[in-house]
Amino acid sequence: MTELTRAEIEGFWDSWLAINREAERTGDWRVLAGHYAEDATYGWMYAPDEHFMAVGRDQIRDWAIGIEMDGLDGWRYDYQATLIDEKNGMVVGFWKQRSGITDDATGQEYEVLGIGGSWFGIERRTKGADAGQLKIAWQRDWFDMPSTAHTFMEILQAGKAPGTLLKRMSVAGHGVPGHYHHKDLPSTVWPPPVERGDFITQEPAQ
Repeated sequence: MTELTRAEIEGFWDSWLAINREAERTGDWRVLAGHYAEDATYGWMYAPDEHFMAVGRDQIRDWAIGIEMDGLDGWRYDYQATLIDEKNGMVVGFWKQRSGITDDATGQEYEVLGIGGSWFGIERRTKGADAGQLKIAWQRDWFDMPSTAHTFMEILQAGKAPGTLLKRMSVAGHGVPGHYHHKDLPSTVWPPPVERGDFITQEPAQ
């Protein structure tokens, strides 16, 4: 249970959508960092044994919305639908991943066709400089990796990939900051309070 009202979460979400548009406009996603708690975690999966995880606002700024997003100039992550759970302090946003690059053969924008989304835990901070403010305590993303790879390859084969995107496509593998083998993850794949069992809605079958 949380002490957040739906109106508070909706106001926070509106500010999140607005700062996302600013990031898209400038091509610098680091401006999103202020929406995260100092000890927030942010992760997603590339493959069963390659996960990304950032722990703390600094790593989120420098890795998750820094290194991982650099080179995606002109890309947009338009939210198509949002679910808000004020009882548990959660928001789920479903987004489309569009490149801003046109396919000459079809006249259509290159787009990742799979469903992508972000699952957020929102909380009111009680200590430190952020006391009293709503912040993202954790975020977990999912996306269709085969579809993403396919779209990137289409752009590459069409000769449409700018140098910044080519550089971004080289950012892969366990040597990149924040990329971990599953056994080495510094936080859980499922958000910590969910992994802990705080929100169980169906007990395991006996």
